[in-house]
Amino acid sequence: MHEAGTSLLQQYGTVTVAPALDEATLVSAVRNADAIVIRANGKVSRAVIDAAPRLKAIGRHGVGLENVDVAAATERGIWVVYTPEANSESVAEHFVLLALTLSKRFLESDQDLRAGKWNVRYEHIGRELYGKTLGVVGFGRIGRTTARICHQGFGMPVLYYDVVAAPPELEAEPWLRRVSLEELLRTADYVSLNLPLTPQTRHIIGREQIRMMKPTAYLCNLGRGPLWDEGAVLQALEQRWIAGAGTDVFEEEPTAADNPLFRRRDFVCTPHMAAHTEEAMRRMSLVAEDILAVLQGREPRWPANRPKGRG
Repeated sequence: MHEAGTSLLQQYGTVTVAPALDEATLVSAVRNADAIVIRANGKVSRAVIDAAPRLKAIGRHGVGLENVDVAAATERGIWVVYTPEANSESVAEHFVLLALTLSKRFLESDQDLRAGKWNVRYEHIGRELYGKTLGVVGFGRIGRTTARICHQGFGMPVLYYDVVAAPPELEAEPWLRRVSLEELLRTADYVSLNLPLTPQTRHIIGREQIRMMKPTAYLCNLGRGPLWDEGAVLQALEQRWIAGAGTDVFEEEPTAADNPLFRRRDFVCTPHMAAHTEEAMRRMSLVAEDILAVLQGREPRWPANRPKGRG
């Protein structure tokens, strides 16, 4: 956790860091806690919540809430707060990183040059992002930020798929269009997955969906690993159904060192670190402000629930 958030909490109380993230350790660590802050790893389960009789607030250092039992917290009258605007820019920029790395064939060129192969400059011919069509699957804050950066920076028209329409002022933009998932996959040159993980979105991208994509298209996952079927992605690359894939997330984290995707040069990846910029880490740590608001009897700015007995 960034020192900005830690120092704020330390002004008002004692901050203890759990030595491990398994449930038994967390159950022991929270027995006297008034508040819990959890990052992407570990889970604030019902058992953890039940072990903390003084608990008043759970802060999610980030966006996704799949590792917090929000229902159990709500039943107990405990606020769950999070930082929905903290990492949008960083994660959206990370999509651009993956897209450019794939398009410009950076990974292959870097590896070959380090091996003394100067003449690969004639072999690894890249592609421009400019004017290509972007498809955004999940048009929340990160998806909208990705669309803005790619349209303003690369002149990309944007298709998006979401169960909820964009705000009217954005929906009216001529460069943006809401479409079905099938139309998006068939049309887009670049696809960015930005959905939250739910039972409905798990493996929303599998073999059937990837087969809809152009053989020149690129698929990138900036949401959660189980949004796509990793086996299907591997098969798609092996069979050249698509031109390449990139991800910041994996179905199992940490992923195995012998993940077969790692052997492919048309696959680029990072270890769930898209939001790990100085700026985003500082903003996410300021979930501490909402923790303090709850502990001081005030309404939090970014609640994820409305606890029982709180109106």
